[in-house]
Amino acid sequence: MLTATAAGLHGQMLDALGADLASGALAPGNVLSIDRLEERYGVSRSVVREAIRVLEQLGIVRSRRRVGISVRPPSEWAALSPYVIRWRLAGPGRLDQLREIGELRTGTEPVAAALAARRATDEQRATLLAAASGMLVTGTAGDLDAYLAHDVTFHTTLLEASGNAAFASLAPIVAEALKGRTHHHLMPARPVADAIRWHREIAEAVTIGDAAAAERHARSIVAEAQGAVDQDARELGVQ
Repeated sequence: MLTATAAGLHGQMLDALGADLASGALAPGNVLSIDRLEERYGVSRSVVREAIRVLEQLGIVRSRRRVGISVRPPSEWAALSPYVIRWRLAGPGRLDQLREIGELRTGTEPVAAALAARRATDEQRATLLAAASGMLVTGTAGDLDAYLAHDVTFHTTLLEASGNAAFASLAPIVAEALKGRTHHHLMPARPVADAIRWHREIAEAVTIGDAAAAERHARSIVAEAQGAVDQDARELGVQ
């Protein structure tokens, strides 16, 4: 049974149900009922209905009168929703999800970094430099939670600094991937020194307007992250 109050209970219910759907515990084709979900999660009817409303918007379930709540195939889900990404990262498809987001980052972040070198505001440049410095201090100390906070700030700011709304909209997706690696213990005890250095070099390149350098170092970062995921997959025998 979930325990929380007010909006917190809605969020817990949504995450619990979403994780069960993403893991296949509630498989595509299953037909659920409000009563069954109330009993399974120990929450009220109103909490279940609110969660179902969100899941319908994400294409995960379809609710119909006299039929019930049908679980739709993953191919119909909103693949770029931070909710869906978070739930997949919590389940057995974690490495596949990280690989997909890594491939997306490979095709976008280096370009965003080059654009940021041309378009970033003074405030964004200062934020990138501060975040990179924070990553150096916390990464060296092995404080992964603090490191993560700086890492999320860095990549969010970099995407926003591109001046491209489409790139900026990817920030929550990248943030979920970064959080997933840390929260599910896929980060080394101390972040890779080269990766920390590349963040600093991107910040410096953006600050001086060197688009080529910003793009090059961003490619190094996403390649290192993708390589780490591939290595984890090999060690676990995941294709």
